[in-house]
Amino acid sequence: MLRALADHGTVTAAAEVLHLTPSAVSQQLAALESEVGQELLERRGRRVAITSAGRLLLEHADTILTEVERAEEAMRRHAEGATGEIRVAAFATAISLLVAPSLVSLRASTPGLRLVVRDVEGHQGITQLLDGEVELAIAVEHRGTPRADDERLTRIPLYAEPFVAVIPSTHPAADAQSVDLTALSADDWVMTSIGNPLRDVVLLACEQAGFQPRIVHTSDDFHSVAALVAANAGVSLIPRLAVPTPSPAVIRPLTDPPPVRRVFAATRRGQADNPLIAATLKTLAETAADLPLTP
Repeated sequence: MLRALADHGTVTAAAEVLHLTPSAVSQQLAALESEVGQELLERRGRRVAITSAGRLLLEHADTILTEVERAEEAMRRHAEGATGEIRVAAFATAISLLVAPSLVSLRASTPGLRLVVRDVEGHQGITQLLDGEVELAIAVEHRGTPRADDERLTRIPLYAEPFVAVIPSTHPAADAQSVDLTALSADDWVMTSIGNPLRDVVLLACEQAGFQPRIVHTSDDFHSVAALVAANAGVSLIPRLAVPTPSPAVIRPLTDPPPVRRVFAATRRGQADNPLIAATLKTLAETAADLPLTP
């Protein structure tokens, strides 16, 4: 009301602009003076003038009203799905290969989106998603994964990544163009830890090849796995995109058909229509399509 009075000169004109009665405006301005504890207006005949205290308060009023408009605009954009925060749970390789590049693209295409990334193992993302701790998860398919038709989730496949053999340079198969899994049956193995879904994939592949691997060392860090292999501690299988570059160990493709790591993104079904989540899923899928999955 003080701003309207300054703009329009009289209480009557200010009241008309504000769709109030002149007496209501006068009462509110008197209440403002009482709250401030200083005279904001002085009467000059039939008109009122704004005092120096009133002009000082007007400077702050302009700032306050500007921030209120910004807040209203921000809330409008949020309601329309143009701004907001999305929490994403993903395992380390997916963060470096998918999330980080997608983040760059989303800054340009969806500037109102703020991604918050959590590094979790491939089997933990879905748990956090269903518990409401994140809005989106990038996870690895394994025996404990909810079924594709689970009504709680909307899922999109991202990529299927073949495993490769990781062997010491002194291994008899090091000179081969590709490695048959049975050639590693007599070796010690470096394996991911119990509970890691990749361990199940590798164990199943070895079982189908007719042997049970002799697991001596465990690590969920693929740089550590490659370092142990290079030190002749054993052999291993690693998803192709997770191979350290440069690798201290010898990397060879497996003869067909190799085991694969199947990676997908998921959100809770009730949030699938959120424009920010939809934009993130679309960008993740586009980034995944460009991954170098062929040798």
